[in-house]
Amino acid sequence: MDLPILWAFILAIAIFIYVVLDGFDLGIGILFPVLPRGRHRDQAMNSVAPVWDGNETWLVMGGGGLMAAFPLAYAIIMPALYAPIIAMLLALIFRGVAFEFRWRDPGHQKFWDVSFAGGSMLAAFAQGVALGALLQGIAVTGRAYSGGWWDWLSPFSILTGVSLVIGYALLGSTWLIMKTEGALQEQAYRFAWIAGIATVACIAAVSLATPFLQEAYYENWFAWPNVLFTAQVPLLVAIVTLTLALSLRRRYERLPFLSALALFALSMAGLGVSIFPNIVPGRITIHEAAAPTSSLLFMLVGAGILIPVILSYTCYSYWIFRGKVAREGYH
Repeated sequence: MDLPILWAFILAIAIFIYVVLDGFDLGIGILFPVLPRGRHRDQAMNSVAPVWDGNETWLVMGGGGLMAAFPLAYAIIMPALYAPIIAMLLALIFRGVAFEFRWRDPGHQKFWDVSFAGGSMLAAFAQGVALGALLQGIAVTGRAYSGGWWDWLSPFSILTGVSLVIGYALLGSTWLIMKTEGALQEQAYRFAWIAGIATVACIAAVSLATPFLQEAYYENWFAWPNVLFTAQVPLLVAIVTLTLALSLRRRYERLPFLSALALFALSMAGLGVSIFPNIVPGRITIHEAAAPTSSLLFMLVGAGILIPVILSYTCYSYWIFRGKVAREGYH
């Protein structure tokens, strides 16, 4: 058993689940400014109120798992991305406070609405910037980060930051299609069209730029015979994009959300194609950064117990709160 590869796969799955679960409720916050005040905003928040607080579980698992399973990568990546990561964490905290205080302090609801929307946008943007900064490369000397405080900021990282904000807006709008009805659902269909077109355009822009960031990326995508396999990724993106468009046009309720998830899954697959087998792109491989085998094996036993438990209560909570949501709650 190749434990470092297995742990890389576990962390990738944890990150993807976080993006999926927290992505749509961040998307609700991103869409908040264009939703009319009152009933529509209440419905949108009620659609995620029962489940949003547990979605960060996977973020904690991803960060903690990186530190435990790949300590060298953690020691290099964190100093390089301190600014966007701190911004993300502060935004998530402030967003959570706004989520709760909006209901309990109606006299200042406008302020908490702005805080909820701003925190959601900043958290999404910071996540995208961190991803872009990682992809464009991190300065490493020996076994330590050797770059500056602002190395994370570049046109490419801004592009990925904006792209993730738009992508989360797509997840949020398709979630509202699935969970609401009436006027808010009609609005969500319109938002999904706009966000869907913009998301596909962002995927294309990031995909065109990424292979030219590092020679290894170009080789991974276009070297023979790799291209026979990597060419399937853009083909699948085109198929999923068509599926999303048809599902929105025919007013399906669940398929748009599933199509948006598929776009994110394919984007993550493309990320894997670009950086594998490295964990710090162009610098440190998965095996070089891995903890000792005994540590990986010990943690694998714990993960084998805890991950099914986390999945079980997550699925149970979504099952309990399935169905449409009204202003007052689920029905």
